[in-house]
Amino acid sequence: SQVTTPNVSSTLYILFLMLSVSLISSMAHQNELQTGLAGGEVTLNCTGILPDSKLSRDTLVHWKSKVSTSLPLLPSHTFITDRFAIKTQYKQLWVRNLKLSDAGIYTCEYGSHKVRTSLHIFKLMIPLDGHFLQNEVPELILMQNSSSPLPDLRITLLDSHNNRVTPELQNKSRQKYIVNLRKLETMDSGTWVCQVHSDSPLIDQNIPFAVKVLGFQNPDLERKYATVDSTVILSWHLNSQKIKWKEGFTGQLNWKQQESANPHELLDFNITAQGQLHETKKSSDFLFEIPEIKPESTIEVKLPKVHFNHSGQYQCQLEYQGRHAQSKIELVVMKVSAKPVGPLSRGANMTLTCQVAGPLPPNAYLRWERVNGTKMDIKNSKQKEVKLEVNISAAGLWSCHLIEDSDRKISAHYHVEEAAAWTNYVIIGASVGGSLLVFAIGCLCIITVTNWQRRRQRAKRMAQARQYLLENKTCQCQQMYMW
Repeated sequence: SQVTTPNVSSTLYILFLMLSVSLISSMAHQNELQTGLAGGEVTLNCTGILPDSKLSRDTLVHWKSKVSTSLPLLPSHTFITDRFAIKTQYKQLWVRNLKLSDAGIYTCEYGSHKVRTSLHIFKLMIPLDGHFLQNEVPELILMQNSSSPLPDLRITLLDSHNNRVTPELQNKSRQKYIVNLRKLETMDSGTWVCQVHSDSPLIDQNIPFAVKVLGFQNPDLERKYATVDSTVILSWHLNSQKIKWKEGFTGQLNWKQQESANPHELLDFNITAQGQLHETKKSSDFLFEIPEIKPESTIEVKLPKVHFNHSGQYQCQLEYQGRHAQSKIELVVMKVSAKPVGPLSRGANMTLTCQVAGPLPPNAYLRWERVNGTKMDIKNSKQKEVKLEVNISAAGLWSCHLIEDSDRKISAHYHVEEAAAWTNYVIIGASVGGSLLVFAIGCLCIITVTNWQRRRQRAKRMAQARQYLLENKTCQCQQMYMW
């Protein structure tokens, strides 16, 4: 018998055919994952149709879907609805204005090829279309939908300055994640990115969203200082123009002298969607002005002559859709006085008083000092004391300072004049003359009293003598009668 030796080349050819069939079979049933964003659009590829494929418009490529939005088996050149269409060149399925319900399996059939694409939809819900007020903590909701079991997601945020922010997870389910942003500041306006990650299936999805934070470019609490009878301007700078805020909002300016006092409305205002500012003065008792010329998006009041009781809190408040943001300016007013008022005579004393009205920080204190004086001419108050008195005997320029953390915030001055020499002589002469006059009046009083006492004693003796004579005459008459 003849032994047949296998042909090596034939064996290799058979193995190549088997591998090709296996590869074609695997390609014919490919499964792909693609993600999309609700409200956006997505293009699903029919894998296997390459850009250099010579396909005519009449070549049949069918798409079908197993989602709630039913897609029939359609040829390549058909437009399905206003949201679904098939691009004729590469037979891609184009879906726009995506919805969560669009998630599912989409199948492309082309000859022996069958490509299944799993469409995973994310939806990020931003309250109030991303329009927030200063110091708000917005709540974001992320939802996902897929035909496969929903994965466990990790969520991080990038702020408008590309800094990573770890949000506070308020509520978590596989379908719905509720996260809290940090407390927003005006500098947070801009484009943020929500980063979504999953290990199985592997998903890395970036979802950008716009944030506009309306508020003040002032700090939340500002302190200003003024002396009595000076002029002060209080300003609040809004960022509405800077962030191109296109919504109208309102606000008001209130004043109260103490934290526990009732607020007193000074003015209210509104800013239109076009950025026009309209202000209305509400108080006729409080002396202030609204400057006509000022920077854009600025609320400003002018106190032309500050009174001591103008101190307190001035609060500017914004209101937008029932939410509020505010910024405060605390006005501290200082005044100085002397007792007695007038020139200081040689050897005399005077009391200088420095007083402030308004809340003071815990590390603030008052100081009296004489300009070009000595250390003996310096006196400090205790911290947070609002009144400081000093007894002086030296004339000159005396200054009261409000010091906070070694920084002089405000100073008020009192010039003590020295009495002229002739004034001293007049005062001495008046004092001596007054003393002599008092002495003369005292002597006159003594003489008058002495004379009065003498006259009284003389009258008393005369009365006694009369009484004696009368008694003697009566006795003589009685004796004569008895005889």
